[in-house]
Amino acid sequence: MIGYQTQPVEIRQTPGGTSVVDLNLVVPYAFQSEQGETLQGKAFQTVTLWGSMADFAGQYVRPGSQIFIGGRLQTDSWEDQTTHEKRSKTKVVALDMILLDPKDGQVPMPEAAKLTLSAVNRADVVGNVTRDPEIRTTSGGKQVLTLGVATNDRWKERSTGEAKKRAEFHNVVIWGALAEEVGKVVHKGSRVFVSGRVQTRSWETQQGQKRTTTEIIADQCSLLGVRNASALEAVETSAQRRAAPRATPPAADAPASADIPEIQYASEVKVEDLPF
Repeated sequence: MIGYQTQPVEIRQTPGGTSVVDLNLVVPYAFQSEQGETLQGKAFQTVTLWGSMADFAGQYVRPGSQIFIGGRLQTDSWEDQTTHEKRSKTKVVALDMILLDPKDGQVPMPEAAKLTLSAVNRADVVGNVTRDPEIRTTSGGKQVLTLGVATNDRWKERSTGEAKKRAEFHNVVIWGALAEEVGKVVHKGSRVFVSGRVQTRSWETQQGQKRTTTEIIADQCSLLGVRNASALEAVETSAQRRAAPRATPPAADAPASADIPEIQYASEVKVEDLPF
C-alpha cells in the first residue's frame, strides 16, 4: 500500500530488546460505485514494523510522510476481560518500507489532479476457501457475495531457528457479475487468488458496543489449479510445432574456384631494406 503517516512515530521495545513501531496510515483511493460512478474514499491502516525497520521509521518518518509498505495481513484475536466477548483487529505486518518523499519535501498538489492523487490500497492473497460462498441481492438489485479465504504464513524464530506456522482468515466481499459467477463455480476447499482493496467498517450492536471488521473488497477472483481451455490450446499448438519435421533448406551451389581471385600475401618489405 501507499499512504501517509498521520501521527508522530513512537518506538517501543520488546522484553528481548527488539524495536517495534505501529504506523497509522491514511490511504486515499478511488473506487467504482454500484452505479459505475467514480468515488473517493479513505482507508486507515495500522502497520507494524519490527527491528531495524522500526528504528529507521522512528528516525525518519514524520506526520504527513508518504510511505510505500509491502507486507502481510495479520488478524490478532483476544477476549474482552469485561464482556468476555471475542475481539479481533487486522493490521499489516511490514516486510518492505520505502519513503517516497523527495529530500527537499513534497511538491505542491497540481490543480487538475484528482484521480492521480489516489494512493495504493491493495491486497493480494492466495489461499483456500473456508466455506461455501454466500450470495444475496441488495435492494437496488445488485449481487453481493461473501466468502472466507485462509492463507498460511511460515517463518523461523530468529532466536531459536524454530519453524513457525500461522493461518490467517480473510473476509472477502465481491459485487456484481463476478459475484454471480463466483457463487456458481467456487466452493469450500477451492484454491483461489483474490485481489482488491482493504476496507474496515464499523457498526454498533444493539447493546451499544462498537464493532469493526476488515474485509477485502475484491475486483478479481481467479480459480487456481484448474484447466484452462485457452491455455491448453496454446500448449497443444506449441507441441505440434515442435513435433512437425523441419524442412532442410536446399544447399546453395558452391561457386567455382575459378571465380575466386587468387590473393597474393607477399610482403612489400625486403630483407635488405631492414636497418639491422
